[in-house]
Amino acid sequence: MYAIVEIAGQQFKVAKDQKVFVHRLASDEGSKVSFDNVLLLSDAGKVTIGAPAIDGAQVGAKVIKHLKGDKVIVFKKKRRKGYQVKNGHRQSLTEIVIESIVASGAKKSAPKNEAKPAAPKAEKAAPKKEVKADDSTQDLSKMTVAQLKEMAKAKGIEGISSMKKADLIAALS
Repeated sequence: MYAIVEIAGQQFKVAKDQKVFVHRLASDEGSKVSFDNVLLLSDAGKVTIGAPAIDGAQVGAKVIKHLKGDKVIVFKKKRRKGYQVKNGHRQSLTEIVIESIVASGAKKSAPKNEAKPAAPKAEKAAPKKEVKADDSTQDLSKMTVAQLKEMAKAKGIEGISSMKKADLIAALS
């Protein structure tokens, strides 16, 4: 059994009793942490994919120690200019060991809401865009050209097909 889980902004493929180095976590050494953002679970060939995460799935881990990674040298130079900068960087890391992968309540997210397909049929009968009656409270400059043309058409203004946005705003004001 393995899982793909998001830990500290990165995605890791983890299995039980695996040691993983992740970005520094705010928990103490020896403490237990759990991660809810499980993106994929695989158990004996059965794969469950979340959209974006699997509900009820959890990965439990124990913090072993905090450490720093290997030094990375960052060297910048511009030819013939006398410019050289040398910097080093050591990433703060946390070593964790995966203790458990729990898939209880794991469901595929596609059949999650089966009653939703009935709702769009009712929406198709309604008009696509609604124009508010009180345009004094609306900010016309934030509306799209299509919305402005529809509003002008509702008010009965002629020749709106060739108007630009500024002309439409002036005609509606």
